[in-house]
Amino acid sequence: MTSLAQDNWELRQDKEGIKVYTKNMDNSAFKAIKTVCIIDATPAVLTAVLLDINNSAEWVYATKRAVLLKQPSPDELYYYSEIAVPWPVSNRDFIVRLKVTQDERTRAVTVVADNQPKYLPENKNIVRVPQSSSKWLIEPLPNNQVKIEYILQVDPGGTVPAWLINLFATKGPFESFKSLREQVKKPVYKQVKLAFIKN
Repeated sequence: MTSLAQDNWELRQDKEGIKVYTKNMDNSAFKAIKTVCIIDATPAVLTAVLLDINNSAEWVYATKRAVLLKQPSPDELYYYSEIAVPWPVSNRDFIVRLKVTQDERTRAVTVVADNQPKYLPENKNIVRVPQSSSKWLIEPLPNNQVKIEYILQVDPGGTVPAWLINLFATKGPFESFKSLREQVKKPVYKQVKLAFIKN
């Protein structure tokens, strides 16, 4: 992920307070994606939403299903997700390990998602994503707001036409973050407290 920290990001979309950037990567034919926005939520609420895997299909763009596989500790879990892709391209699936940490001084929360492609056997009708890495940086702001910076680099595997990649590069993050703004307002998250996250 170190190469993702460099500059050279190109702003591709700036709408409704959601900025989507892309950049070329030395080690991949596929662009990395960065999404930046401010959301009305505390770090704990947003973290709770990210860890609520079984309901993530409600807001993550094109998610057909997502299933929690294992949760070794409150701040770490493994999950499976299937992404619905327009015909004639095959759906994609991936397995990810999510790990949450918080900076004690700044209270910023980092959520790192590591790809685990060998964790489960492959489904012959679905293409397993061979490589992906993503990171959420959640910075607390005054008035119960957070600034989110989300970076994703993915190799979707198989043969994927450029138009489809471009669709997911801007539309996917924009639609997800628009839905995330609504997801954090749901009553189930209102009183949430996480022992490992300080607001």
